[in-house]
Amino acid sequence: MIILKNLTLSDGSIQDIRIDAGQIVEIGRIADSGTDCTDLIGLAGFVDPHTHLREPGFEASETVLSGSKAAAAGGYTAICAMANTEPVADNSTVIERVYDLGIEAGLCFVQPIGAVTKGLKGLELANIQDMSRSRAKVAMFSDDGMCVHDENLMRQALLEVKKFGGVVAQHAQEPSLTIGAQMNQGAVATELGLTGWPAIAEEQIIARDAQLAQETGSRLHICHLTTGGGVEVVRWAKAKGIQITAEVTPHHLLLTENLVRTYDPVYKVNPPLRTTDDNRALLAGLVDGTIDMLGTDHAPHSGEKKDCEWENAAFGMIGLESAASILHQVLIQSGAGDWTLFENIISKSPAKLTGLNNHGSIEVGAQANITVFNPHERIGVAEMNQSKSSNNPYLGLEFIGRVQHTIYQGQFTMIDQSVRDQK
Repeated sequence: MIILKNLTLSDGSIQDIRIDAGQIVEIGRIADSGTDCTDLIGLAGFVDPHTHLREPGFEASETVLSGSKAAAAGGYTAICAMANTEPVADNSTVIERVYDLGIEAGLCFVQPIGAVTKGLKGLELANIQDMSRSRAKVAMFSDDGMCVHDENLMRQALLEVKKFGGVVAQHAQEPSLTIGAQMNQGAVATELGLTGWPAIAEEQIIARDAQLAQETGSRLHICHLTTGGGVEVVRWAKAKGIQITAEVTPHHLLLTENLVRTYDPVYKVNPPLRTTDDNRALLAGLVDGTIDMLGTDHAPHSGEKKDCEWENAAFGMIGLESAASILHQVLIQSGAGDWTLFENIISKSPAKLTGLNNHGSIEVGAQANITVFNPHERIGVAEMNQSKSSNNPYLGLEFIGRVQHTIYQGQFTMIDQSVRDQK
């Protein structure tokens, strides 16, 4: 049994929480002693709709176990694993293997995401229905890393997921406009002599797919939104009543294209880092509800793939362990939002998107998936090192605010050293 004492919930109330047999059994003022959480924030366990765990096929970069460790350290009680593995998670056999590895790790719930097309090739639909009926009960499908650019194929995918209330998560990138692209298109790309990645490549696909979602009456999710124009397209689609949701990553809220001037491949990411104006537009969209949630796009790579010249380096950066600290900086410390919005962005909305009904709430009778966040303590990113990979763009930075405890299914999966020493 766990008792959390004097925990401040997102609504500002201070409560004690009793956890027993994996469930929240009491919320209120509890006479029994427990773990002191004075001045700490209690939030529904974090849910990441966009994680790359690399297993099977790329275990040198990450495994389900190491990714789960990073997730727990970052306050996550559920993560959704993208399909770009080897073999590709485009069938029930691979899906159920990833699902079982998550259960074996036991540190958070690992929900596999199924590929939209066979082999991520964009030529033929994968067996979406079969994956939805697997033990993993896949509800979200994505070719992330590859845009489903064929309009008819995307329409077919939307119709398929509509049959069971699923969702297609699109990596919005018109490939004909990004051939050889290395960074955001603009003055910095011209200065550095790198091929630019135009904003319209993202915005065009979002607009097209929003119209397809409207025509089919199906659900569409936009992965890693990066441009101010993209925010406007999603805002327009929501105003039309289209079933569209969108996510933003921590790095697209905080970092900009100016970092590419270092030619450090750690800043090479797909889609690319954009401008300060885009950062501001993304935060505004997050605050007004145009953007629904945070997705880390945690993309670990081995040193072999990152420690090389910029042009040859892989796209991607890790982010599970630092996501909450960054969201705290850009949302809470800046005064842009409150803890209710914070919890909605990092817990409730992604849980709803992915159909993870055991996540996203703190209430009596619910499964005990809780993150305890310390908004006062300073933490250096060098202390965040559970991933197998080190392509971390925040190394050397410090943030105020860190995850202090993570509770998954009623058990501590991350516990502050001071509490551990008391046991």
